[in-house]
Amino acid sequence: MLGEYRISGRRASEIAASVERGVGSGELAPGHVLPPLRELAARLEVNPNTVAAAYRTLRERGVIETAGRRGSRVRARPASTPRGSLRIEAPPGVRDLGEGNPDPALLPPLGPALAAAAAIDAEHPGLYGEEPVVPEFAAYARGAMDADGVPEGPVAVTSGSLDAIERVLAAHLRPGDTVAVEDPGWGSVLDLVPALGLRAVPVGVDDDGPLVADVERVLRAGARALVVTDRAQNPTGASVGEGRARELRAVLARHPDVLLIEDDHGHAIVDLPLHPLAGTTDHWAFVRSAAKAYGPDLRVAVLTGDPVTVDRVGGRQRLGPGWVSRLLQRAVLHLWTSDAVDTAAVARSYGERRDALVRALAERGVAARGRSGMNVWVPVSDETGAVTRLLRAGWAAAPGARFRVATPQAVRLTVSRLGAADIGPLADAVAAAAGPARPVTYG
Repeated sequence: MLGEYRISGRRASEIAASVERGVGSGELAPGHVLPPLRELAARLEVNPNTVAAAYRTLRERGVIETAGRRGSRVRARPASTPRGSLRIEAPPGVRDLGEGNPDPALLPPLGPALAAAAAIDAEHPGLYGEEPVVPEFAAYARGAMDADGVPEGPVAVTSGSLDAIERVLAAHLRPGDTVAVEDPGWGSVLDLVPALGLRAVPVGVDDDGPLVADVERVLRAGARALVVTDRAQNPTGASVGEGRARELRAVLARHPDVLLIEDDHGHAIVDLPLHPLAGTTDHWAFVRSAAKAYGPDLRVAVLTGDPVTVDRVGGRQRLGPGWVSRLLQRAVLHLWTSDAVDTAAVARSYGERRDALVRALAERGVAARGRSGMNVWVPVSDETGAVTRLLRAGWAAAPGARFRVATPQAVRLTVSRLGAADIGPLADAVAAAAGPARPVTYG
């Protein structure tokens, strides 16, 4: 119950602000039940409609949730306790394999691209009122997606993939709606969904991507949206194969009102073909960013989708930041058109390290996954104990809790900083830390 905290206020905005102060201070913890409307109205000597308006505001902000006769209660607070805070700081002398960064040696130099963009800006300075997307950027991005089989759609530009996912979810869903998410999956998405006041439901993942039966189950249960990673899924390395894509498209075709969001996380760092799911539902979005192949500080992602979705995203974007820097768009376009990244060579480099680690672990009786990308997912019997033992052995791993909802315990290892000489010692340390091997299934 409420304990000693006293909600105050005479107007709906004041009552809502009082509840938010209690949530922010921790005096109203997640799960605490708020007083019934009439009870609080009598206590504050206001009209019940005023309290109803305050509770409605709090629901729309994702602060509380209402469950019929069980009343209104404080929601969990993912925005203030992100999964990213579960990271392990690597002390001096410890190799950090938990950060999830690409190998800097595989990133292209940005100087020529930025200089080329600056030269264009010197002749034609970027000003207010111009189109938010550089036409040449849009044409090249759209052509690349056409070649990969992504359905036709307009192009928008966002500040990274997560920005795109947030904008698409906000464009279609309301607080309380259900979103199907991969489990294990990208921790930032697992944080974002409840932070928007939405409810996440897990979908199991194997090497081929989301499990068909799980997707069918959650969509039948009323999930309003599905978020899928096409390639180099974080943290498992899953990549949606041709057969799995065909099965998932068949499921989605039976639920045309579901919002589909696809994140091509492995763009330009994997050589596996793309098998998009887009176009099977009325509203869909497909996003690919420059972060992994060209540099995380290039906050540029390409978004396409059905016209309504892209128009809503663009309209809301114009009311906020307005646009993503056209200088950055031109710099990324230069990187694309100058073949600054050799995708085959990058994929081979990550693949050699990833496959070597998975093989070495298998030789030591540890089952691990890493089909594509730069991460290896290792099930363990005791996550906290495994992370601690690895630290003592000189390796920092990412706790699986950052990426899990209901799947068994695990750790994530990023291979981007590993050399050939590191594989054996690391595999020895993981084998000693992992405990009894678990069957590798997700769901």
